Amino acid sequence: MLSELMKKTDKLVIGLMSGTSADGIDAVLCRITGYGIHTKVKQLAFVSPSYDKATHDRILRVAKGDFGGTKELCLLNVYLAELFADACELLCKKAGIDPSEVDLIGSHGQTLYHIPVSEEYLGRSIRATYQLGEASVLAERIGAVTVSDFRVRDMAAGGLGAPLVPYTEYILYADPERNVGLQNIGGIGNITILPAGCALEDLTAFDTGPGNMLMDALTSRITNGRKTFDENGELAFSGTPNSRLLEKMMQDPYLYIAPPKTTGREYYGESYVQQILEMGKELSLSEVDILSTTTLFTAACIEHSIRHHCPVKPDRLIIGGGGALNPCLMADIRKLLPDVEVLTNEDLGFDGSAKEAIAFALLANETIHGICNNAPAATGASHPVVMGKITQ
Repeated sequence: MLSELMKKTDKLVIGLMSGTSADGIDAVLCRITGYGIHTKVKQLAFVSPSYDKATHDRILRVAKGDFGGTKELCLLNVYLAELFADACELLCKKAGIDPSEVDLIGSHGQTLYHIPVSEEYLGRSIRATYQLGEASVLAERIGAVTVSDFRVRDMAAGGLGAPLVPYTEYILYADPERNVGLQNIGGIGNITILPAGCALEDLTAFDTGPGNMLMDALTSRITNGRKTFDENGELAFSGTPNSRLLEKMMQDPYLYIAPPKTTGREYYGESYVQQILEMGKELSLSEVDILSTTTLFTAACIEHSIRHHCPVKPDRLIIGGGGALNPCLMADIRKLLPDVEVLTNEDLGFDGSAKEAIAFALLANETIHGICNNAPAATGASHPVVMGKITQ
């Protein structure tokens, strides 16, 4: 099956992604032509089914690291894979194709726990990562070669296992004349800087800090769980950012670590949100003022990263992910970066919601051709590797 697939010039490829926010699955169907730096990709269909509340809550509870055992992990791994397969079938229905026509699936899965900095464990120094969503279920139900579990190969080579998308961003967005920045705002924010005319080894990429995660948690608290995100930034717009709280938040040590670096729910989780709330209460702020300040903080993390950790300032910053749909956050970013052209993927005719799912479709295509698809300049890996495990 794999040898025949490698011979095909054009492939129908599904990319699957579920982010740190654990709010649902992004599934995209692409036509991919070629491989390597000559790759061409066309988006054919996209769906983004949400997790129900029970699933969302269970993922976040297990992701804390202090709940569940081997049986819980075993069940959740296959349960999520079934949901991913459901998303693939929904996607194929929307595209008007039969699942049997799909050539390849690239699935990031659901990151449950990520330990990029070594910890002592049974006498050894260990770094580890764990993604759920069993690839064998996808391969069986859809009938396509499935590539999954991308992070671990980069980490085995000394990398952080993140960010994973810079390789694909280089292929799709590099500009011979402009410095281009690509800022994704999912649960966590991450940026890729492509200097004008750069080679792959010249790019810079790292996690800028929180994306939607803190804003989502505060929104849920303010609305007593009725809302999981601040739709259209309405709550943030109703509050007033507080400069004293923002100053305290900008003392976050993560912001001052030089790249390569990565972060996640393990750092910006429940305890971090609680610290924000306590600092806000000390200043006698309302919860919406705290949310408004946190929205500005998210933008300030991006501005700080560009000013202090990027080799060149982007002429153009392209915002993707759910954060691009938050007008309050976008206004804050533009206010903090007045000398940068700030756009969304939609402004350029692309689908920003599908960007990361497309990345995993592209990464899977590189994997089956045996092409190194990490970006050591971004992850800190000691050498290029082929990421992804193949199930057929």
